[in-house]
Amino acid sequence: MADERILGLNHAVREFPGGFVLVLNTGAIITPEAEAMLQALHSCSTGGIREHLNTLANKGAEKFMESFYVGYGHKSIGDCGTTTIFIEGVSMLVAKAIQDWLLYSGQEASTRYIDFSKQRFVDPVGSEESKRILEEWRTFYLASQEPVREHLRKQFPRNEGEDEVVYEKAIKARSFDILRGFLPAGASTNLAWHTNLRQAADHLMLLRHHPLAEVRMVAEAIEEALKEAHPSSFVHKRHGETESYNSFWMNNLYYFLGDPGDESPLVANTADSFFMAYNSINSHSLAEYELMMRNRPPKTELPKQIAEAGMMQFEFLIDFGSFRDIQRQRSIIQRMPLVTARFGMHPWYLESLPSLERIDAAFLIQAQIDEIAQLEASAEVRQYYYPMGMCVPCRVTGDLAALVYVVELRAQKVVHPTLHEVALKIADHLLICFKNLGLKLYIDREQGRFDVKRGLHDIVQK
Repeated sequence: MADERILGLNHAVREFPGGFVLVLNTGAIITPEAEAMLQALHSCSTGGIREHLNTLANKGAEKFMESFYVGYGHKSIGDCGTTTIFIEGVSMLVAKAIQDWLLYSGQEASTRYIDFSKQRFVDPVGSEESKRILEEWRTFYLASQEPVREHLRKQFPRNEGEDEVVYEKAIKARSFDILRGFLPAGASTNLAWHTNLRQAADHLMLLRHHPLAEVRMVAEAIEEALKEAHPSSFVHKRHGETESYNSFWMNNLYYFLGDPGDESPLVANTADSFFMAYNSINSHSLAEYELMMRNRPPKTELPKQIAEAGMMQFEFLIDFGSFRDIQRQRSIIQRMPLVTARFGMHPWYLESLPSLERIDAAFLIQAQIDEIAQLEASAEVRQYYYPMGMCVPCRVTGDLAALVYVVELRAQKVVHPTLHEVALKIADHLLICFKNLGLKLYIDREQGRFDVKRGLHDIVQK
């Protein structure tokens, strides 16, 4: 029997063409704003929590939050209350923009769990030509599913002792991993954003100036829903100079294009481009942590204090699909790449296809690139029509603890092969630089046959 209390909750919802945002109302009597107020009172009064609860019951949190969090700019108060926003029916590009925040927490739908025979593709150009481009990608993606799976069964036959059901799920998972490269970046997805009130306001301050109109529309919908759900925490005054500053840099410096000069190590049409841009980690400072590096057991992170030794930066090409994966790592700073045809399709996607589909794909990619070039749209808008297998320039920067965490998480057999390869290259550079100081990495260098454990990576509703 359905729980009527849950069905009766009044969530804050704002709809936009093709989707909506929903700010979750958990039904809590003590709301996020009230919780933030209690913590603030607790920091400046010795009356105790029981006295503060009495104040809350008699006076409420609204005026307090409006006065102290927003009016007086005590931004840390906004850190004390959290909210969850569900965003549906937006392009992969919107999802990446929302997740492009060092303190983002949340989840995004995997391409393995979406039925792309029915899923909407966001089409900002809205012409017959642009629609045809998107539907050509869909047609190839759907028609290639079974041929790719049959090819995988022949290439990687089931080993003795492997459960047949799990093996077949692993085959499907690998086929989705291959064919996601032919889905356009405009394919729609769903995501959740769990954030405190302060971070929501700070990130929206940038998203409302994003180069893509879809992102700006969704940011406006989120802000309106947050105002309804938390009316005293989202009434910040907008300052003209700040808005102009954010608009300028978001529209001129937001996307990372790679070095366009002839000397760029990022060479078009190859996925082999990878280099260490700089290493500012001081070996003398790092020596203090030698014992901790040598004695670190598996599944254990290096102490965060090691960041004081300095940073390293890497640049490389990777397909946009795998950029979506590595972008989930908030411990490192990453630039948002512009999706173009400049660096070509990552060869792994073509090499993973059966011979006939490989030939069809090569012709399709070139024809689609030519068609996209003819669209009357900016480079930013054309991103919607390129497939996620296109290589994009990436720049990541982090301290040693952050880089080790990312490498050990992503240099594993269960990780997508194109990201696994990049993680191994970063690992090799780290070991060259710091193995003599005790650094060791728990990684998996084996590549080739997919790991049948991918068939266990599922969330099943019972």
